[in-house]
Amino acid sequence: MRSNLRFVSVAAVAAMLAAVPGSAQKSTGPKERYEMDVATASGFAAMTAGGGKPGVGSMMGMMFGGGPDSQVARTLELRLGSAQTPVPPPVKADHFFLPAAKLGKLLPLLGPDPGRRQDETGTSELPKDFERPKGRLLLFWGCGAKAGPGQPVIIDFAKLAAGQMPPNLYTTTIPRIREVMTTNSKSYAGWPNSKSAKQPPSGSSLLGAHRIAGNVGPEINFTLAQDYMPALNASTSPQPDGSLMIRWNQLQPATGYVAWAFGGMDRGGGAGGNGGDMVWWTSSNAREFGGRLWDWLPPSTVAGLVTKKIVMPPSQTSCQIPAEAKKASGEMMFGNLNAFGPEANFSYPPKPAGNAVWNIDWTAKVRFRSHTALLIGADFGGQSRSGGGSTTGGSTPVEPAKKKKCKGPLGIPLPDGAC
Repeated sequence: MRSNLRFVSVAAVAAMLAAVPGSAQKSTGPKERYEMDVATASGFAAMTAGGGKPGVGSMMGMMFGGGPDSQVARTLELRLGSAQTPVPPPVKADHFFLPAAKLGKLLPLLGPDPGRRQDETGTSELPKDFERPKGRLLLFWGCGAKAGPGQPVIIDFAKLAAGQMPPNLYTTTIPRIREVMTTNSKSYAGWPNSKSAKQPPSGSSLLGAHRIAGNVGPEINFTLAQDYMPALNASTSPQPDGSLMIRWNQLQPATGYVAWAFGGMDRGGGAGGNGGDMVWWTSSNAREFGGRLWDWLPPSTVAGLVTKKIVMPPSQTSCQIPAEAKKASGEMMFGNLNAFGPEANFSYPPKPAGNAVWNIDWTAKVRFRSHTALLIGADFGGQSRSGGGSTTGGSTPVEPAKKKKCKGPLGIPLPDGAC
């Protein structure tokens, strides 16, 4: 089945199924598929949202970043997949922007670098300084003052074989929805790449006309009416019952939110007073951690996850980290809030009426999200907030003292002064 649909986009299949009831409209193509992932990063997440292709290491870095909480960054990832071979080789293409994008006339899309492993599964290579975890991992989930029944689930790394990752740690119930990959494209080109990786500057806008021209198929043209999502502004405050409240601004384009936090870090002395335990909490009302919840998801998928209470609804603007999770984490947690956004779909030529064959030249999809990272329960010079504004503690900001580097879950290095 997969090989038969190798170059058919989800958008094209959906359009086929939406034909006149009882009809069996056929289609060919598309010859090309284009995807454009658009993100707004705020708070500490903005500090590592520069060039480079996002992977597990960089996404962890977003969660554990550092810097001024007024920082906001915009990021793009572009992918072109074709059913044709390049004429002449190698494969290349250019995405032309309007001046408001502040990206110059164009961004060059290039084929994969020779010998470089591509991230097609969402489980990219671990950081170079990855260390096998020690101690235990305590899993908590759900918004509320108290942890729900059956929590925490405890994973003892000492009981795992060397190099083995805990089974069923990351969610497998939420599929990764990415239509354009090297594995399903005869020709592939992407950005950022080795030639160009500088992300959009402040004030960049994507509104208006876009054109993609290359040597692997027809020219792609579409007009965007949706711009970068607004920045998330999240804050935390301790509650009398020992829980921690996270609050954020409601984003009009958001389709849903998910939050997660790590705590109980290794502070260089071994246990750090927590017996070497690490804590991972998620806002989902079920044991659904990481994986595709750290990615872009289409509005229809998010709506289903909201119904299942895996994702918080777009109207929600607060969530409590249970007291048990906070207590097990020690003084500080590192958190992240992801706001899923809309998406825009385009295709050419338009779908013909009736049962006429639809010969699709190209499809294009633009996906949006906004995310922020924040320090939870730590003073850090008065900063316990992300995305701008005053600190939750109301204290006068002071320069944090220099401290030695430390490492968080799975050996991910944390910023200076984090422990």
